[in-house]
Amino acid sequence: MVTTSYQSVGTNAKAEFTLKLHRGEGMILLGMNWKSGKPPVNFVGFAIEYQPPSAKAFKPLNNRLSFPTPGGAIGPQVQSSLVAPIQKFRWVHFPSEAQTAGAFNYRVTPLFMDAEENLSQGELQQANIELGKDTYQGELNVSFTRGFVSSQAFIDHYQQDGHTISEILPDNPDNGLDFKPTHPDAVEALSWLGFESRQSILEVLDTALATPTATVKAIAYDLNLPEVLERFERLGNRLTIIVDDSGQHGSATSCESQATARLVKSAGANQVKRQHMSGLQHNKVLIVESGTYKAVVCGSTNFSWRGLYVQANNTLVILQPSAVAVFSAAFDLYWNSASGAAFKKEPATAWTDLQLPSVNAKVTFSPHSTGSAVLQPVADDIDTATSSVLFALAFLYQTTGPLPNSIQTLERSQNIFVYGMSDRDDKKIDLANADGHFVLTEPEFLGANVPAPFRSESDGGSGVRLHNKFVIVDFDKPKLARVYTGSFNFSNPADTSNGENLLIIRDPRVATAYMVEAVSLFDHYEFRKATKKASDNAKPLQLQKPPVDITIKPWWDRYWSEALRQRDRELFS
Repeated sequence: MVTTSYQSVGTNAKAEFTLKLHRGEGMILLGMNWKSGKPPVNFVGFAIEYQPPSAKAFKPLNNRLSFPTPGGAIGPQVQSSLVAPIQKFRWVHFPSEAQTAGAFNYRVTPLFMDAEENLSQGELQQANIELGKDTYQGELNVSFTRGFVSSQAFIDHYQQDGHTISEILPDNPDNGLDFKPTHPDAVEALSWLGFESRQSILEVLDTALATPTATVKAIAYDLNLPEVLERFERLGNRLTIIVDDSGQHGSATSCESQATARLVKSAGANQVKRQHMSGLQHNKVLIVESGTYKAVVCGSTNFSWRGLYVQANNTLVILQPSAVAVFSAAFDLYWNSASGAAFKKEPATAWTDLQLPSVNAKVTFSPHSTGSAVLQPVADDIDTATSSVLFALAFLYQTTGPLPNSIQTLERSQNIFVYGMSDRDDKKIDLANADGHFVLTEPEFLGANVPAPFRSESDGGSGVRLHNKFVIVDFDKPKLARVYTGSFNFSNPADTSNGENLLIIRDPRVATAYMVEAVSLFDHYEFRKATKKASDNAKPLQLQKPPVDITIKPWWDRYWSEALRQRDRELFS
C-alpha cells in the first residue's frame, strides 16, 4: 500500500484493477480502474468492504440496487455489495465511525457472473486511510452539512412509521425561532443532517461559553436557529454582533429583527448592530478571542434551519491567532464603516495572508472597489487549470460575469475535466458535465413517480438546496491544487456591493476534501436524473447482468466508449 496523509493506493500486483482512496471530511472516495484493456464481459461490479479502526471484522457496504430475480422481478431493496455489487468505478462512503482515530481499512473485490448467474470473486485490492475529526489538527478544519434531506437515506432513518419531516424542521423558516421539533429522534436527525458543520459551529460557541475570558464577534446574514441564538444570548455582553437588515431581514417581524431584539436585551444595545453594506451583509462569521482559545468560523453556512439542515453548505474553522487577528480587524472595519462605499477604501479588501503554519491560505473581504475587485482575477486564475475544475456554486447560472464564462469555456476544452453544480430558486439543479453540456434535471427530490425500488421523498421546502460557494482547481496536482471558498457568491454584487469573505487555500489535502464533497453532491443529484429517466421509461432501476448476446453492451461499456466516463474513471483512480 502506498499512502499520503490524504490518499492511499492499493498495491496488489495480482489484482486486475487499481484502487485509490481519497480522504474527505467524514467520507472517503474510492476510485477503481481496470489495469489493462477492458474488463471481461462477465464482470458485474465491485464488492466493497471496510474495517473501522480497532474493529476485528470487515463490514460490507450495501447497495440499494440489486439484480433482477430469475423471473425479472425487482430484488430486495438493500443488499450487501458482496451479492449486489457496485456498478461504478468510484464510490463515496460515509462511515458512521468517521471521527474515530486510526486507519479505516478498505478491501474491494471484483465480482463475475457465469451463465448460471453464479457469482465469483477475483483478486482483491486493499488500502487504508485515516479520517479523524480535523483536516489539520489544531490549525484548520473543513466541514460540511449533509445536504441530503431529500434522500432515500433520510427516509430510512427518520420518515418511517408515519413520521414526517415537519416533526424535525419548520415548514416555514420564518417561524424558526419558535419551532420545537417533536420527532422522537429529532436530536439524532439534526445531528445527521447538520453533519460536521453543525458540530463545528456549536463546538466553537460552546468552547467560548465555557471560557470565561472569551469574547465573540459575529456576523449573521440569516439568523433563525434557536440553538445558535440561545448560545449568543448566554454569552451576554461578551458578544458583539452585526445582523443583516437587507430586504425581508429588515422587516420588524423577521426572525433577524426578533433575534436582534433578544440580543439587545442579553448583550446590550451597544453590542448589536444592523447593517447591509451597499447590498447585503452576507458574511457568516464567528470570531472567538481569549488568552487560551482563538477561533474563526466562516464559509457558506448560515445560522439558520435551512443553512444547517436542508442546504448543502461548508464551514471552515481556523484555530490560529494570526487568522483571528485578520478576521477581527475586518469585523471592526465593518462595525465602524458608515457604508459600503466607506469599506471599499479599507485594507481588508486586499488579499491578506492568514499565516497558517501548514496551509497557504489568504482572505479578502467585500465590498471591493473597482480597483480591488477580485472576480475577474479569480476567473483568470481558474482559466489556468491544467487538469480539472470542480465546483458547487449557488445561483451561478442566474448571474452573468467572468466566472460563468470561464467555466463554460473550460467545459469546451478537451483537456480540462469539469464537474459542477449550481442551484436555482425553482427547486432545480444545473449539472455541468465534462462533455461541455449543461444538463437541467427535474426537481431534485423524488416525488410521486419514483421508479422501483425507491420511495417518494420530501422536497425540503422552498428555496435553494445547494448553497455552497466553492471552486476546486487541479485537485490532483499537489503543487497546483487550490480552493476558492467563503460566503462569496462569485457574482458582481458579491464583489462590489455585499459584505463577504473569500478565501483561497492552496493545499492538496484541503482541495481533496472539497473534491470528495463535490463528487458526492454530483452523484447525489445525477442519481435523480437517472431516476427520472427510469420513471419516464416505466422501468425499475436494477443491476445489469452480463449481456446474453453481442448486441447488448455490458454495464461498464460506457466507461470506455464515452469520453466523459473514461476521464472520470481515470482521474479519480
